[in-house]
Amino acid sequence: MTADADVLEQQIAEWRRFVARGRAITVADVEELEGHLRDQVEALTGTGLAVDEAFLVAVKRIGSLDALSREFAREHSARLWRQLVLGGEDGDVRSSRTEPMVAVILAVAAAVAIKLPAAFGLDFAGKSGDFYARNLAFFVLPFLIGYLSWKRSLGAAGLVRRLVPLAVAAVLVNLYPFRLHGHTLYLTAIHLPIALWLVVGLGYVGLAWRGSAERMNFIRFSGELFIYYVLIALGGGVLSLFTVGMFQAIGVQAEWFIQRWLMPCGAAGAVLIGAWLVEVKQSVIENMAPVLTRIFTPLFTLVLLVFLGTMIWTGHGVDIQREVLIGFDLLLVVVLGLLLYAVSARDPFAPPGLFDTLQLILVVSALVVDGVALAAIGARISEFGFTPNRTAALGENLILLVNLGWSAWLYLRFMRGRARFVDLERWQTSYLPIYAFWALLVAILFPLVFKFV
Repeated sequence: MTADADVLEQQIAEWRRFVARGRAITVADVEELEGHLRDQVEALTGTGLAVDEAFLVAVKRIGSLDALSREFAREHSARLWRQLVLGGEDGDVRSSRTEPMVAVILAVAAAVAIKLPAAFGLDFAGKSGDFYARNLAFFVLPFLIGYLSWKRSLGAAGLVRRLVPLAVAAVLVNLYPFRLHGHTLYLTAIHLPIALWLVVGLGYVGLAWRGSAERMNFIRFSGELFIYYVLIALGGGVLSLFTVGMFQAIGVQAEWFIQRWLMPCGAAGAVLIGAWLVEVKQSVIENMAPVLTRIFTPLFTLVLLVFLGTMIWTGHGVDIQREVLIGFDLLLVVVLGLLLYAVSARDPFAPPGLFDTLQLILVVSALVVDGVALAAIGARISEFGFTPNRTAALGENLILLVNLGWSAWLYLRFMRGRARFVDLERWQTSYLPIYAFWALLVAILFPLVFKFV
């Protein structure tokens, strides 16, 4: 009986953490819901169900997080609108006023940092462009890590521990004797921010970095931040057009201001503003990325199936030009992103459905496309030999092949009732460091191996 009680308390604690993520639901609301949940479990165990079975049935009866959020949004509309404006409950007004100030200050600091090299004659053009290629991540990520560390109360020691990897990476890439516009320089410029994003993840999850749930939360955060950043960028583009148009009407050219100040400063500061928006508004619109996943999963599945069918019908292989292979890799990354956000948004206790079948078809189609891309890369290497770009592409496609292949296998087992959905979620969150490790190898080791060409 004690073992059953321990299991139940552990399950309820996990359920509380899941439900409490919604800001429209207060601690008091969670307590009330937990009371109903315990009553349901007690009633079900009284009928002879085991504790695990009773808990799952009780959770399903209480409802999913989305249903709860909608219900509380309807019943507490005043509270919901107050959170849209303030980002917190009445008892947290002080924090809600402080947080935007911190975010804005750090955004301004990032904007100043990216323009600071201009005071020493370094601009985005010519040789200065290579300087920015090496260091672009270091103008923004330290401030983002600072914001997330402050948000999670990690303290000065926690912040320093997370900034040390950035400092080491900055020293290395600036000591490397890269050739002007060299291949390894641009491989480093692309892959180093990916590797350092793992450091941002450590700042996001705080002390719970070992937990699969917190890693999945960081995946959600990354997707939502990307969406906000794109929206801010679109708004900035409209602002730029209006600015140029208005000043042209009075005979003043404003393009120089847009190019030299608004675009670089806005691009840097928008990362901090986007992160703040994700943190503050996630309770109201945290399902944005999953909704987009629902829209684009069928479209990408259709495109991949039509592409494979056309390739078989015409008998034409893949063009092995570098630009084409890069396009294939980007497509596979998008498919992986769709899979990640579908996994993050799904109720792990729900039975397999139509969307799961569609998701499995998408993953299998991407797996076939990855195999085709690998064959093309192998042919290119066989004909022309190893280069930094080809080696990096080979490694990335092999990593994607393993991830997609095992994901397809776990999804198939889940669809056939032989595995739990949480196994697929844990696989995805556990595999993420592999991408960061490979990106770090490409950014730091490849320049040495290929002699900075």
